[in-house]
Amino acid sequence: MIGSVRGTVLERNAAGEVLVEVGGVGYRVLVPVSAVPLLAPGAPSFLFTHLHVRDDAMVLFGFPTRDERDTFESLIAVTGIGPKLALAMLSVHPPHALRRALADDDLDALCLVPGVGKRTAQRMLVELKARLGMPDLDLAAAVPGGAASPRAEVREALTGLGYQPDEVRDALAQLPTDGAVEQLLREALKLLSVRA
Repeated sequence: MIGSVRGTVLERNAAGEVLVEVGGVGYRVLVPVSAVPLLAPGAPSFLFTHLHVRDDAMVLFGFPTRDERDTFESLIAVTGIGPKLALAMLSVHPPHALRRALADDDLDALCLVPGVGKRTAQRMLVELKARLGMPDLDLAAAVPGGAASPRAEVREALTGLGYQPDEVRDALAQLPTDGAVEQLLREALKLLSVRA
């Protein structure tokens, strides 16, 4: 298996494909769209890679960091998520933002990715928390009929007050990881009033 490539970027396109020359051989590598600006033609590059083998093709996926590659491999292990969807997920959410969305049970953030609906997002919440090293988190909010976590309740309250998903995500990202719903909601409202 090819674990990494180091070479010179020959070309790139906005869709996330780069051509990296290594020792006279050009490797076509699919990268998250967010990584394309970092890979300028003529510049040296280093990518952690994952070789995906199918019956009809071998596709090389590349990532600027080991964390991105490991997250990609965790994503493709989830039922119903293939490499293209996993790459789209990392193009929208870097690993730390994806972990935050999972910690906040933020289905709306996961649904921002083209091709991810509510059902897929719910399955991702359940399966990925364990795979991404988040076993201590409260999974009840992802289980139908379970009690929502305080952060999930704050998110619902802010949404009910008319705040946009981006505003809600930004406020939740600045809150402590635990606490009473009332206290967290007060802090979130303070943060949102400063932004207004």
